[in-house]
Amino acid sequence: MTTRTKPPVRPGRWKSAALLFALSTAVAAAALAGPGSGVSQASSHREAPLIAADPQVDNTDLYAFSSPDASDTVTLVANWYPFQEPNGGPNFYPFATDAHYDINIDSRGTGKPDLTYRWTFRNEDRRGENTFLYNNGVVNNLTDNTLLFRQHYTLQELRAGRKPVTLVKDAIAAPSNVGKASMPDYARLRGQATRPLPGGGRTVASQAADPFFLDLRVFDLLYGGNLSETGHNTLNGYNVNTVAIQVPKSALAYKGNAKRNPVIGVWSSTERRTLNLTPGKATPRGPFVQVSRLGNPLVNEAVVPAGLKNAFNALPPSQDHKQPKLVAKVLDPELPKLIQSIYGIPAPKTPRLDLAEIFLTGIAKAAGGPLAVDLNSQLLNQDIDKKKFVPAEELRLNMSTPVTAKPDRLGVLDGDFQGFPNGRRPGDDVVDIAIQALEGATPGHLVTALAAGDGVNGPGVPFGTSFPYLALPYTGSVNQAG
Repeated sequence: MTTRTKPPVRPGRWKSAALLFALSTAVAAAALAGPGSGVSQASSHREAPLIAADPQVDNTDLYAFSSPDASDTVTLVANWYPFQEPNGGPNFYPFATDAHYDINIDSRGTGKPDLTYRWTFRNEDRRGENTFLYNNGVVNNLTDNTLLFRQHYTLQELRAGRKPVTLVKDAIAAPSNVGKASMPDYARLRGQATRPLPGGGRTVASQAADPFFLDLRVFDLLYGGNLSETGHNTLNGYNVNTVAIQVPKSALAYKGNAKRNPVIGVWSSTERRTLNLTPGKATPRGPFVQVSRLGNPLVNEAVVPAGLKNAFNALPPSQDHKQPKLVAKVLDPELPKLIQSIYGIPAPKTPRLDLAEIFLTGIAKAAGGPLAVDLNSQLLNQDIDKKKFVPAEELRLNMSTPVTAKPDRLGVLDGDFQGFPNGRRPGDDVVDIAIQALEGATPGHLVTALAAGDGVNGPGVPFGTSFPYLALPYTGSVNQAG
């Protein structure tokens, strides 16, 4: 097969290709082999049986990256509530009021959160028995009386061994976007929902256009068997609920020192209380229980078998390495064998110590795995107690990696080391990276026959250039979204 050759690459880049090959085996296999309908397996949308029935608290995607327009800060974005059709009134898509929406930071490599940012919500519903409308007039401001249903959010900072600190109290979240007649300037509403943080930074709770992009005709024998069925973004037109926070790197780093301790592990999670159901009413009761979790994209979809998916969503990362059935699926995954049986692409030999390094320890020479390169493990932090380090599935970000002036959607495969799996940016094209890596591409040498990939190289609407970077929510019907 012919390839397109680029200038020689610097020593060590082939190791990054190797790690991407391992990671993207899982990514592409999820697309090829996921059960059910196409959209049900996109990214982390509806990835486990129980959470599929509870979309309000279903994590869909997690992003962690150095802010391109404020390089001394990190932006963390977590999305919930998949497949929001914009016309889904009259109740639309509120956050749950009996849940904790969390973004967790592990700076020491213990698999436990050293820091948690927690968003909680309350409803202000003024509709009563008078109307079914979400709004009864044009909404130009979050405080307008025409907005009949509002959600308020509170953001707390939780640090191990300290009392919770309230960073934002009872701010109004941006509502679901009803449409242009009702909300002619949604950007204004999202701006009003964005609040500054003490010590620097900002946060917002809002609806957004789903940032994940791909063509799920992959289910039809890999785009029709000859790449003739490509170019349609399956998620185009759908919205999600999002919380985003931008903070100085020192707020996330161990001991507040991002130069000595630049690597963090990140995961989002949701905790919810049991609902006591009576006619016409649901009352939360009892303790909060973790019901959803997301670090690296596609792990629960592509690595964890169906019988363990619900348990994985309830598990803290610190316990991952103690689950022999889970670790066994990392070391001897099912999906590469399925790819081999369908497409004749030889599955890598097992045990997959490379996958264990990517998913459970982060990539570093000190991890002792086969990927002898320093990229994004907390073992690179100078001040941690390495005896307390444990393997844990997290999205790891090396905050010292310079911001790429011109981000490459193929990330490391095209020499952009700020891309996934070193954190995750909204524009990282996971599917195309996977297809190239699976077919033997190396940095600087793409497989020409597959250079177009799935024909979807970005989202349906462009990302923003400033916080929170995600596009404003769609307002048109999904079946007309392009």
